[in-house]
Amino acid sequence: MAIERPATVPGIAIHSLAVFRILFGMLMAAAMVRFLAHGWVDELFLKPGYHFPYPGLEWIRPWPAVWMHVHVMLVAVCAVGMALGFRYRLCAVLFFAGFTYLELIDRTAYLNHYYLVSLVSGLLVFMPAHWAWSVDARRRSGLRVETIPAWTVGLLRFQFAIVYVFAGIAKLNGDWLLAAQPLRIWLAARSDLPLVGPWLEKPWVAMAAAWTGAVYDLTIPFLLMMRRTRSCAFGAVIAFHVATGVLFPSIGMFPWIMIAGSTLFFPPDWPMRVWKRSGPVVQAVVPPMPRWGRWLIGVYLAWQIAVPMRGLFMDGPSAWSGNGFNWAWKVMIVEKAGSVSFIARDPFDGRRWQIDVRDYLTPRQVTLMAQDPHLVRDFARFLGGELRRLHGREVEVHAEAYASLNGRPSQPIIDPAVNLAGEPVEHWIVPMLPDTRAQSTGSIVSQWVRSWLSSSERR
Repeated sequence: MAIERPATVPGIAIHSLAVFRILFGMLMAAAMVRFLAHGWVDELFLKPGYHFPYPGLEWIRPWPAVWMHVHVMLVAVCAVGMALGFRYRLCAVLFFAGFTYLELIDRTAYLNHYYLVSLVSGLLVFMPAHWAWSVDARRRSGLRVETIPAWTVGLLRFQFAIVYVFAGIAKLNGDWLLAAQPLRIWLAARSDLPLVGPWLEKPWVAMAAAWTGAVYDLTIPFLLMMRRTRSCAFGAVIAFHVATGVLFPSIGMFPWIMIAGSTLFFPPDWPMRVWKRSGPVVQAVVPPMPRWGRWLIGVYLAWQIAVPMRGLFMDGPSAWSGNGFNWAWKVMIVEKAGSVSFIARDPFDGRRWQIDVRDYLTPRQVTLMAQDPHLVRDFARFLGGELRRLHGREVEVHAEAYASLNGRPSQPIIDPAVNLAGEPVEHWIVPMLPDTRAQSTGSIVSQWVRSWLSSSERR
């Protein structure tokens, strides 16, 4: 005899989800205003003559001129609508679509937190985050509820936890743990800061920061989940992300998004406890999730785990080759510099000449392209098409590309003999050479130990 499923299941308080909706919407509105104020619409979308499309998404192109500015303004308006809970579902859908569109125009615009924003805003589309403390709930009394399904907050917690865990796993490498790279480079560059500046040049400070960062990423989601450690862990979240935001302003809104996401790990009714100082935990029931919904969540969870792990099955360090690097939460582990020049060769007469890319790319695009061999190859294919139309026959395109990873000496990253505009070939990316820097890992560790001891003696 089959056992009937209950018509209802226990629910949780809606208030933490409502607060997160408000915080996230406000942050995204500020991000869009910041985007406009810094002139990034022109720099990223309007000035380039060529955009690096994602495979299969070549049809995604920027709007003409002023309409790109209008687009970003409307995305900001939708973010405000999400925060207020005004026409929430419509604003959530339009924000997700509008922001993700901006991210997909050009691969050089990829940032970890842009990807996170798309994921989180996509999840919020399907969540009843506007059923409390919103304009919609005030206008429609039947919409107001105190209880929501537990999977809503649980799924968002998982999303933020997965960022931390994989960011921590990515730091378990020799560069980060034994050489404190690239932190040594970045911290030394901030030595002009008042008070703390002179300390940032010390090797032991970079080493301590590297280990602290790795331990933090690997443990903080679990500490936030446990009642006894949650308050201290949240204090660590604020201190850590404020420090990284001050030291590394180029990471943009990422620290503030992570702080907002950390509030989800408190009990779902924490806002009521804070503002009312007391109050019972909501005991109510909600309709159970249908089977197809459980399957969709299962697929999403598996995808979020599998995609960051794909780099483990690829040859060579992903930070060097670019294989499996994006969408894997490899946060703040790479300082990469590169240079590239494109050489055309006419197979008919053997003539060679260098191609000036300034007609197609902005300096920012050139800088980012030179760090990623896949972007170099894609642009070489584009150049091959342009040359074919100009000369009426196939013209080879070769790249003389060099790159340096985390302070290593510069070396070739692409085989210059390969015609990048032709048929794909294997082993076109040159493997990263063994580290030949004068200081071995052991000597680096010895140096920071001696520096720390010397500082202790002076004190």
